[in-house]
Amino acid sequence: MRWGLTVPLTGVPLRDHRQLIGELADLGYTDLWSAEVAGADAFTPLVLASEWDQRLRLGTAVVPVHTRGPAALAMSAAALAELAPGRFVLGIGASSETIVTGWNGIAYDPPLARTRDVLRFLRQAFAGEKVDGEFDSFTIRRFRLEKAPDVPPAVMLAALRPQMLRLARREADGAITNWLSAQDVRQVRAELGDAKELAARIFVCVTEDAEMARNIGRFLIATYLTVPGYAAFHDWLGRGEALQEMRSAWAAGDRNAAMAAVPVQVIDELVVHGSADDCRAKIQAYVDNGLDTAIIATLPTGTDLLDTARALAHR
Repeated sequence: MRWGLTVPLTGVPLRDHRQLIGELADLGYTDLWSAEVAGADAFTPLVLASEWDQRLRLGTAVVPVHTRGPAALAMSAAALAELAPGRFVLGIGASSETIVTGWNGIAYDPPLARTRDVLRFLRQAFAGEKVDGEFDSFTIRRFRLEKAPDVPPAVMLAALRPQMLRLARREADGAITNWLSAQDVRQVRAELGDAKELAARIFVCVTEDAEMARNIGRFLIATYLTVPGYAAFHDWLGRGEALQEMRSAWAAGDRNAAMAAVPVQVIDELVVHGSADDCRAKIQAYVDNGLDTAIIATLPTGTDLLDTARALAHR
């Protein structure tokens, strides 16, 4: 079992994480994971962390496979693998059409094929091979890393549904998922199998004000679970009917109605909230159901998130 934290914390400048990161291993954390949406890129926080601590495993969750060319992605990953040999995990994923096309102006190639091709390219590049040939999603001509990493990073795939989970099972070192309940872990694990690492980002709101936590959850769930990939994920998990009213209101452009339509039961299943002790126990339930690596994402409640991260350390 591994206990990780998502950085950067919301509203905390990167440079102000130094003291916390130096404390995390002693507090009980094993991992530090980044994200890449519209804030910091996935690599910079981990480059800093690699210099501030020598014990934590560092991982990206996740780098989109469309927004960098395969060679550029391999170079960034190889540099971080050199800084943190043997303790860097490269998490890659399809992201969403909003991020890839809407924000970056890049065509959203079929996500399964693109993810598979980037994974296969990276395996060859990290092994020091010259990559030269056609993949289904792109063509590479005579690329070789100037310095392949001495310890190639593990590569994990963002995976929400059976096809991507099976690809991770066959060819990657594990799968990364999010927006699932502790009970959902069993269904995801069944597709991935027992031999590969399963990590999940878990959204955690440390407050005993349940209404505040649920209001935060309503906004996030309405924003995320109307994205096609996440909508399909929750159809597969069995929440399609429960979320239909929310989806319809969102599609009609009524954001407030969509948030109001998110069932309380769904919020309580997908957003961990309560006291720090309560939250740790609920995160442990994910582990008890088959999760290997918990990646805690702290949600802002007006308190100091640096202290919140300390309070959520594994004990």
